[in-house]
Amino acid sequence: MENKANMVASLMSVKQKSGKTFSQIAEETGLTNVYVAQLLRRQAQLKPETAPKLKAALPLLSDEQLHDMMEAPLRSYDPNLIQDPTVYRLNEAVMHFGESIKEIINEEFGDGIMSAIDFFCSVDKVKGVDGKDRVVVTFDGKYLPHTEQKSEHMVSRFMRKE
Repeated sequence: MENKANMVASLMSVKQKSGKTFSQIAEETGLTNVYVAQLLRRQAQLKPETAPKLKAALPLLSDEQLHDMMEAPLRSYDPNLIQDPTVYRLNEAVMHFGESIKEIINEEFGDGIMSAIDFFCSVDKVKGVDGKDRVVVTFDGKYLPHTEQKSEHMVSRFMRKE
């Protein structure tokens, strides 16, 4: 975990030295701003076709850093992260609205869930009707229906008979 922390610190240092925001880097790479943050925090894997765009946006990234970013990351989080007020409020919002969101997903799509794998996320700043800044967090996930578990569709049962 210490190795990951050191890697994240070095990547965030490159970003800081660039003077660019996550949104600026996202615009230059064609990624979402949250995905850029995920890449630099080693929560997502850099794809080979995106590496040149990220290198162009952040020229101080070393070839070694880019190579390491293309390896599958250890997707983890610090359990103390919930103590951060922003993270706490996001969690609170999902917990407060979660049951209603789930009901609407089920009503609109059927019995299933929103994927967090085939998933896009972005954060945007907009002006409210009162002229004050507002935060827009977009979760855009693929719908995954729950399946009826019929034994004849269970591949592992066929494998045992061979």
